[in-house]
Amino acid sequence: MTKNVAKGNNKKLAVKLLFAVVGMFAFGFALVPLYDVICDITGLNGKTGGRVEVAEAGQLIEEDREVTVQFIAHQNVEMGWEFKPSANQMRVKPGEVHVVHYRVSNPRDTLMVGQAIPSVAPNAAAGHLNKIECFCFAEQPLQAGETVDMALRFFVDPRLPEEITKLTLSYTLYDITEKSKTAAVASR
Repeated sequence: MTKNVAKGNNKKLAVKLLFAVVGMFAFGFALVPLYDVICDITGLNGKTGGRVEVAEAGQLIEEDREVTVQFIAHQNVEMGWEFKPSANQMRVKPGEVHVVHYRVSNPRDTLMVGQAIPSVAPNAAAGHLNKIECFCFAEQPLQAGETVDMALRFFVDPRLPEEITKLTLSYTLYDITEKSKTAAVASR
């Protein structure tokens, strides 16, 4: 009887461990979308969740205040593109429209399509950096060996809290060639 009890306990333990492993796998699989949802809701990691305020062209410019805007381009090693801003930082007056370019090159021997994903830090500034025209709004197809300068027109909202004197706009380029309709049309 003791062997049967031990055998039954071992089966119960094995089943519990199997459920634990399956549960951990499911949690790990769901973690990325869950993180994105939390970031969109709370504004963490500089994600604005698609909340865009439409700005008026003749907005008041704060002449007596300047904010430093830093520009960062993250290299996606798997993609292989060269990606960098024309300026590492700018001093801007809130409300004033500025343009900065990002140069991107496709050194590969095939057409590739990229998509830039922005992030703004600190989190409290994410809703105050307004992009009027941005290469991040659309897919960016580049032919083999092609180099382009992509424009970003932006302004810092005058309602940016006074204690924020520096903000960072960071872009990461991702390879979306396989998912892109642009690549499918261009390859025909």
